[in-house]
Amino acid sequence: MTLKSTIAKSAGKVTRYLLTKFTNGGSSLPGKIALSIDKNLLANLAKNYDVIVITGTNGKTLTTTLTTNILSQKYDNIITNRTGSNMKQGIVGAFLNAPRITKNALAVLEVDEGSLKNVVKELQPKLFIHTNIFPDQLDRYGSVDNIYDLLIDAAQEVPDATILANGDLPLFNSRTVSNTQKFFGFDTDIDSNDQTKEEDQCPKCGHSLQYHHYTYANLGDYYCTSCDFKRPQLDYKVTDVSELDVTHSTFQLDGDTYTLHNAGIYNIYNALAAYSAGRFFDVEPAQIKDAFLNNERVFGRQEVIIAYDKKIILNVVKNPVGLNQVLNLVKLEKNPFTLVALLNNRPADGVDLKWLEDTHFESLTDLDIKKSVTGGIAADTMTERLITAGFNPDDIDTSGDLASVIEAIEHAPTTQIHMLATYTAMLEIRKAFIEKGHIK
Repeated sequence: MTLKSTIAKSAGKVTRYLLTKFTNGGSSLPGKIALSIDKNLLANLAKNYDVIVITGTNGKTLTTTLTTNILSQKYDNIITNRTGSNMKQGIVGAFLNAPRITKNALAVLEVDEGSLKNVVKELQPKLFIHTNIFPDQLDRYGSVDNIYDLLIDAAQEVPDATILANGDLPLFNSRTVSNTQKFFGFDTDIDSNDQTKEEDQCPKCGHSLQYHHYTYANLGDYYCTSCDFKRPQLDYKVTDVSELDVTHSTFQLDGDTYTLHNAGIYNIYNALAAYSAGRFFDVEPAQIKDAFLNNERVFGRQEVIIAYDKKIILNVVKNPVGLNQVLNLVKLEKNPFTLVALLNNRPADGVDLKWLEDTHFESLTDLDIKKSVTGGIAADTMTERLITAGFNPDDIDTSGDLASVIEAIEHAPTTQIHMLATYTAMLEIRKAFIEKGHIK
């Protein structure tokens, strides 16, 4: 390591120490400080690691956590950016947190789609995991095709790396790539009643794709009736889904039964991606089962917070597909509950709020919702969306600021609360709960 890199690494570590000692911590500032001294530091930090890069629109954080848990049974030293700080400075921060390594080291890294090309040459990953691509922050990316371009361009920088991709997404099978590709997906019909099924055109001939079976959005066993385009052969498969409720799911992967303490079809996809990575690295199914059972929920992803004698289930939402999947999860709730919806439109959330028009809050109107609370910068917009969906305006509390939201939660008429929050709103409400001692 060069003198410049050594100084940069030391500066980053000192920054991390000070943040940990005097604040609640910070996962990106140490990396930012270190990179300001040595912009090439990441290559030096990563050179003794095998690296897995996990990217895509939805599911990166849980897939990263599950993959880390699985592969910690194979590698002596493993690091990850578990908090979801997924741009270059956050990735550098993950390495700065690492102890000194001697051998057998692995980095499992969630990477923002827009940051991929800035880091892959330095990371030299062995494996890319592509979870999915859905319309998300189109004011930033432009289109799903543009996002896929980012993924493919990054992979081509590391031609020896393998791509492990969601085979149920037509886009991931639409181009010839130079990297070796393996695919995962659902090889079973789950009788989806999902309302978010999207029309998708064949990338070869432009006709509408058909599905032998379908999970959600445009995912499933697709085929074209006008040409030979169809889903690729799957290397890793969901072969059955036996139980789905609001707290967990039970399913089969390649014939073996697994239980995950996260609910929803979308999280079974995340588990399948992590399982596929484990099998790629020759981890045994029994070890993967243990990793799933011992997994703790990731912050903001079906996170359970106990406050004011209430059970709050917090889910981060950031685009129509992800939010609609969370709504499908909420629909499994059998008890009366309070709905809290926090909407910000900062750059990290997506500034354009038109995406709310493609959400399906209408699907909740038959549930026993005793009260709805809206908050965040765009609370009024959220309230309007609920009213349009058929919610009774008299049962909606437009709280707006954080203090009012917390007061509404404290006085909610139910002990069960489902909270949906965009990314920055999720961070803000968690910070408030931490300061009040409800999150340790």
